[in-house]
Amino acid sequence: MIKRIALLTLLVAPLWLSAQVRTEKLLEKGWKFTREDNPEFKTSQFDDTKWQSVCIPHDWAIYGPFSINNDKQNTAIVQDGQKEAMEHAGRTGGLPFVGTGWYRLRFDVPEYTNGKKCTLVFDGAMSHARVYINGKEACFWPFGYNSFHCNVTSLLNKDGKNNTLAVRLENRPQSSRWYPGAGLYRNVHLVINEDAHIPTWGTQLTTPVVKKDFARVNLKTRLDIPSGKAFTDYRIVTELKAPDGKVVASDEQQGTKYDEKIFNQHFVVDNPALWSPDSPALYSAVSKVYEGNTLKDEYTTPFGIRSIEIIPNKGFYLNGERTTFKGVCNHHDLGPLGGIANEAGIRRQIRILKDMGCNAIRTSHNMPAPELIRACDEMGMMIMSESFDEWKAAKLQNGYHKIFDEWAEKDLVNLIHQFRNNPSVVMWCI
Repeated sequence: MIKRIALLTLLVAPLWLSAQVRTEKLLEKGWKFTREDNPEFKTSQFDDTKWQSVCIPHDWAIYGPFSINNDKQNTAIVQDGQKEAMEHAGRTGGLPFVGTGWYRLRFDVPEYTNGKKCTLVFDGAMSHARVYINGKEACFWPFGYNSFHCNVTSLLNKDGKNNTLAVRLENRPQSSRWYPGAGLYRNVHLVINEDAHIPTWGTQLTTPVVKKDFARVNLKTRLDIPSGKAFTDYRIVTELKAPDGKVVASDEQQGTKYDEKIFNQHFVVDNPALWSPDSPALYSAVSKVYEGNTLKDEYTTPFGIRSIEIIPNKGFYLNGERTTFKGVCNHHDLGPLGGIANEAGIRRQIRILKDMGCNAIRTSHNMPAPELIRACDEMGMMIMSESFDEWKAAKLQNGYHKIFDEWAEKDLVNLIHQFRNNPSVVMWCI
């Protein structure tokens, strides 16, 4: 019996040790929701047992009811040649997305021990999200389509138990020209790291040389380190894995005082499988960061080897071949599923588009869900990733122009950092 226990320990221990370095949880179940609004909802003591039980992602507006009064707008649609304001309805589907909603979740973080770092990542929250942990505000992000993250380490209970996450969302009237959805309509993640770790979207991978017989790959990896430590205390070991899982290149690098806390690694891949819509070959860069011989973080960067070039008067070239975009402008909603980021629904859309002969999608008129980009990477669909619908000039009374000056750069930084390594993204659109 003792031998069996010892063998079981040997088999399980490596998995357990690996899991403790970086843990990511999908905060999907156990949420409570209400359409009421009260500042007390952010507190840990508030009793939400009578609220509606929901799973995330959740779109409160798709439940209806439909009404012509839900989206009446008195405006001139200049795109249709209208010069005087007149009443319009149905532009946003006649669904009740305007208003305020609150979400609450009670959760434990048993992995949270002294020195660990905890980050909340929201793939999208519609909109004007105010995030509270145990009654204290953790972050605010107004744009409902963008992913954002906040460090909640100092706000969690010290034992990691009985934490309360509360999110207030508000959709304002005349803020959208189409159906935007409402609520926590994309996934929410909790990431637990060691004190030294690769931050959210902390890698940048490029393929500066792409040929049929070889490709050069450059990987820059940022490292967050605790006070009292130096970048020279850490080293990184990265393996590039081919679509079949075999290691095709590797590199080890020690941090130096000249690196500005960024590891800069170079690789050569012989006879690469090039990414294209017809052959969406995906590689992965698996990076491990060590302090001495202690593993501090493990981070995987999926990528594709491909070259893109725009030649004036000739066109767009993918892997050296002129490629014509056969694309669609695709809004984010999924019909009767509403605005939720439903992976099966997204992949169904892409299959139908590819069957039609499409090879490209413009994410009209907003930042896409991570599930869409991941599916396009895997299924072979080029992406023009759009940012926001307005600059300083107003299209709607409460559109993006109201926050452009303060938030445009922040939103673009998150958009580009999140999707800069994805081979499907071949163009940015503002």
